[in-house]
Formats: sequence, structure tokens, C-alpha cells
Amino acid sequence: MSTSFSGTYYAAVIENRADFTGRVVVDVGAGSGILSLFAAQAGAKHVYAVEASEMAEYARKLIAENPSLGQRITVIKGKVEEVELPEKADILISEPMGTLLVNERMLESYVIARDRFLVPNGKMFPTVGRIHMAPFSDEYLFVEIANKALFWQQQNYFGVDLTPLYGCAFQGYFSQPVVDAFDPRLLVAPAISHTIDFTKTKEEDLYEIDIPLRFIASVGTRVHGLACWFDVLFDGSTVQRWLTTAPGAPTTHWYQLRCVLSQPLYVMAGQEITGRLRMIAHSSQSYTIYLTLSAKMWGPGAEQGGILQTSSCKLDLKEPYYRMSQPQAYAVAQDQQPHPLMHAQDIQIQGEDLEEPELLQQQIQNTGGQLQ
Repeated sequence: MSTSFSGTYYAAVIENRADFTGRVVVDVGAGSGILSLFAAQAGAKHVYAVEASEMAEYARKLIAENPSLGQRITVIKGKVEEVELPEKADILISEPMGTLLVNERMLESYVIARDRFLVPNGKMFPTVGRIHMAPFSDEYLFVEIANKALFWQQQNYFGVDLTPLYGCAFQGYFSQPVVDAFDPRLLVAPAISHTIDFTKTKEEDLYEIDIPLRFIASVGTRVHGLACWFDVLFDGSTVQRWLTTAPGAPTTHWYQLRCVLSQPLYVMAGQEITGRLRMIAHSSQSYTIYLTLSAKMWGPGAEQGGILQTSSCKLDLKEPYYRMSQPQAYAVAQDQQPHPLMHAQDIQIQGEDLEEPELLQQQIQNTGGQLQ
């Protein structure tokens, strides 16, 4: 757990002592138990740290070595779907987020814990999650992925013609979502978002997530795919605090995720981009992603209304390409310099210094779209 990430959780808990003091807390998927210790610091009457893996033993060790807090924490090894607790919880705390928010399918366990353990109108930390999406243009990334398949273009590899497998290899590399940190100036349209309210969503709602897409291109360029990130809200009684994984914000261990099309789309400024993002849960604790993006062709020869360019891809969220690069200083032509494209509410900053998302938006605007 990184320092900045832990700091956000710590601040969300400690700044909302009123929600924790004298209350019963359940830590869902407690891991090392650090969130349970935070809850005890905030004055919880008792914390039940539920952890199904062998990490439960490490949690017991850590908690035992902090006796002033640990005396109010009980570690329970088992699945939230199966364990029994002696009392209901007033508040749930958890770190259920995976890549693109939903990877690892911990959100389902979080919702099950809500239904099994939480009192009516009890609080959940985090409370709400949002997946943000925007089309992007990144010629460097596209070429990098396409070049991975060049090995299979060899017609005489020790006397063997490898080219029959080139097409399969090419599509295979494009079936991997890219996990890295990218420059927000690569976005070519304002982001849209899909909200999941953890206090209300049903477990079965998370089996298939279907998001209609509609964007207006801010620049004329090649669209190479869809960029995604997420944020979560800790809706405390005293302070609301956001944790974000947005491009341009301090990088977290989730980075951002991009679905790259093997056939890019050509768009003009002001052109509409439509599509659909479907995520279907599978048995490997992750999701299969189906992405389709379309744009009407413009220019000479295109009839009024245009002809659709459409590009689709199927990706496995469980098997990403961990690129992990830091944002690069991409050269952007002055006449194609995009405006700051993320809505102010989409770039809440993580940490102690910038609590209001508008401050980061203002910083981007003041520097001509370049984060410092």
C-alpha cells in the first residue's frame, strides 16, 4: 500500500471521526489490517477484520504489535460470503478497487458484506466509484504494440515461414489492455463517466456492465482507442474525500488503462464519436472487455450524414500489458493543442495538498494544458 494511497484512506477515516467513534466497523478484505488500525485510531468501538487469504496471519501479527489499538480489533479468517459476525456493523471499510475499478471482482464481496453485515443506512468507505472514459490518440503506443508482431512476419526463420501466424499475433497483442500512466493531453474529447453507488448497487449488477459512449472530438486526429480511469468517494459526515487515478494526478499503483484499437478511426474537430463499452465478468476474477467505437466519415465523397467508420476489439482485463511508463512529454502541434479535456469533477487530486478538483483543473489551464 503506497504512502499517498494510505494517506488518502487515513485522512478519510481520521477526518470523519464522528462516523467511527463508538461504532462497530467491518474491514472487508482486510489484508495486512492497516485499515482496521486506522478505524481503531478514529475511535471505533470494535473492528472485525475479515480476510480470506493467508494475509490474515500477518494482520494478526501487525495488530498484536499495536496493542493499544489491537485490543479493539478481531481478525477473522474467512470469506465475507461465509463468516458469521457476533453483531451488525455501523460502517464498512475496504479497499475493493482493482484495475479499471472492477478487476479482481472484490466489489462483489464488498456489496455482499453490505447486505450481510451493515445496519440499515450504515456508511461505506468508499461510498461511490466512477469509471471515466475518453478517446485518445497515441501513435507511439499504437506502433509499439503493432511492432510486437513483426517477429511473425519472417518468411525464413531458420527455414520456417512464420507469416501464417502474423494475423493471430497482431490481434493477440491488441487484446491486452495497456496499464500505464499517460499524458492527459493525449485525450481527444471530454471524458464521460459511469457511476457505481456501492450503497445501492446489487451484486448481479456487477456481472455485466454496459456503458453507451458518446463523445465530441476536440481535435482532428487518429483515435487509437479508449482511455479509462476511476475515482472513489469517501462520503463522510464531516469531510468528503476523493481518491483518483486520473491522468495528470499523482500516479497510483492502479495507473490508468487504455483499450487500443487495431484499426484506428480518423476524426475531425467537432465530429461525434459513438460506441459501447461492455464488461462481462468471468471465472478468473476479472472481466472480458468488448469495445466498439464509430465515427461518421467526413470530406469529399461522403454523403450528407456520412458513412460509419467502425472499429471493435475484445480484451481480457485479467491479462493486461503492464507498460508502467511515466507520462511522456509528447510533442503536440500548436494548431492541434487540445483544450483541457477532463471535466473539473473528473480530476480530483489524491493526497493532502489539493482537496478540491478545481485546483488541478486551474493548474492545467494556467499552464496551457501542461502539468508541472
